[in-house]
Order: sequence, then C-alpha cells, then structure tokens
Amino acid sequence: MKYRNLGKYGLKLSEVGLGSWVTDLNGTDAERIAEETVNAAFDEGVNFFDCADAYSGGAAERFLGKVLGEHARNEFVVSSKVFFPMGKGANDWGLSRKHITEQLDKTLLNMRLDYLDLYFCHRFDPTTPIEETVEALSDLVKAGKILYYGVSEWSPVQITEAIHIAKENNLRPLAVIQPQYNMVDRYIEDEIMGICEKYGVGITPFSPLAQGLLTGKYRKGQPLPEGSRATWQADKQINKLLTEENLDKVERLLEIAEGLGVSLSVLALAWILRKRQISSVITGASRPAQLRANAQASGLELSAETVAAIDEILDYHPFFRRIG
Repeated sequence: MKYRNLGKYGLKLSEVGLGSWVTDLNGTDAERIAEETVNAAFDEGVNFFDCADAYSGGAAERFLGKVLGEHARNEFVVSSKVFFPMGKGANDWGLSRKHITEQLDKTLLNMRLDYLDLYFCHRFDPTTPIEETVEALSDLVKAGKILYYGVSEWSPVQITEAIHIAKENNLRPLAVIQPQYNMVDRYIEDEIMGICEKYGVGITPFSPLAQGLLTGKYRKGQPLPEGSRATWQADKQINKLLTEENLDKVERLLEIAEGLGVSLSVLALAWILRKRQISSVITGASRPAQLRANAQASGLELSAETVAAIDEILDYHPFFRRIG
C-alpha cells in the first residue's frame, strides 16, 4: 500500500480507503464478515476509514468504533460526516453550530474516540450561513475534537466561499473534500479539482466504482446478478447507470483491463489515482476478498497510452461556455 498527503497537509492516507456506507450489519454473520473486512484492510495497509452519523442510523459508527478500538489509535485515520436528520426536532439536521457540536459529541461517543481525524459536511445547508458553519468547525479543530474538516458534495462557489471565509477571519482552513468521482461522473475535473490544487485541499472521492457499474458484474444483455445492489438498492442509483451507452463502455474497458491483467475495478481505481490531487479513494467492500482486490490498485501506474485509450472510450467533454 502506498500513502499520500492530505492535500498540502502532513496527514498521510492510504491510497485506497474503506467506507461504511453499504456495510451490512444485519445479523451476527453479517457483522462478523464486516469485522473481518475491516481487519483485512489493516492487513493490506489501509489506514483510512470513512463513516457518517446517518449510516444505519448511527449503527455503522458504533460498529466501526468497536472494531477500530482493537487497534492502536496511531494506526488509523477515521472520518465521519454531519448534515442529514438524526431526529425529528427542528435542530436535528443541518450545519448550524448547535447541530454540528451536538452531533460530533454523539459521533465520538458512538466511535469510542476522543477526536476524529476528518469531519465532513455531508451536504450544503442553505438555511445556515457558511460563516457559522466554518467558524463552528474551526472551533472544533481548536478544541482538539477534530484535526481537519471538509465538505462532501458542495458546489465550486460554495467551496471557494468557505475557503475565503476561513482565510479572511483567521480560522482553521477547509482541508479536504469528499465528492463523487469515477469514470462516468467526472464533474470535479471541470472546476473543483483546480480549486483544490490551488489551495492545497485534499480530495477523497466516494463511489469510485459508480455504484458497482465499474466492477464488470453488470454486462450487456445479461440478467442482473442475484443479490447485487441493482436488485435491492432502494433509490435505484445503480439501475439508473445501467444504460446501453454505459454498458457498451464497460465492455470496452474490460478489454483494456484484461490486457493489463487486472480486474475492471482495479483499473477504475488506478484511473482515479492517476490524478495527483487525489489523496485517497473511498471504496466499499462487503467481504475481505473485495477489499484485498481493491487494494491492488495502489501503486498501479497506467501508461499514457492506456489513459488515452480509456479517454477515447469515456468520451468526456467538459462544459465550457465562452463569455463575451
């Protein structure tokens, strides 16, 4: 496993991280497999573990905290997020100072920790001034409850405003973002990646395999694999990606992966890591074997010819509009 700095900061993250969004905790056997997966991550050199208060209503945080507690604190970097409703009260959601402060205390209790390495604003809160949110997060860094803070899915304007508010008010800076980024969703390349490079902000993308589309399990003209996410996911995100165009791209990408002697998953992760602005990719894994397979992407350098061939398949066109 190779490690990268979090943007311009000194914190080192494994190139491949492990997320908890789809961790199955339903039943004793499922929890055992999830625990084995986390421990397999340590065996592979993974040191970055991502979670959120809203995942399984707090159960994901409690599970991860229990397993991480079996390891020395200096061996791992852990993150969580705040924004989504955690109760029925008017202040049980969002990015107000009250909700952030109260929810972080609950997260630390859930995870049996004194501090978080990274803390993300899950979404943007239009009902709270950015100044209030940034100041609250800066104060939590100063208090030692979090080391670095960031945001997940915010717009370029919102990210830039948060960066400048912190700078103008002598507050602790926004250090990291966690956007969606993969071969079929490259919007951060248009503006956000440039903003992060300019200000030294790290990028730890989620959904690097596009909900499973880029694993190769979904094939054109074939039935959905039994038990796959496309058969049970409530919001049908993966089903919306299973278009004829995307499945055609998968077939061509599989040829490149086979030519390199790697899986499509590893190719897709290595393709993201080709960008030096990326600090770590947050992967999901439902069993140890998946984790071990994903870890193979660390250190895999793609040649210029391979990247060019992939770009031809993806046929991505950034949005530019001439003004004036």
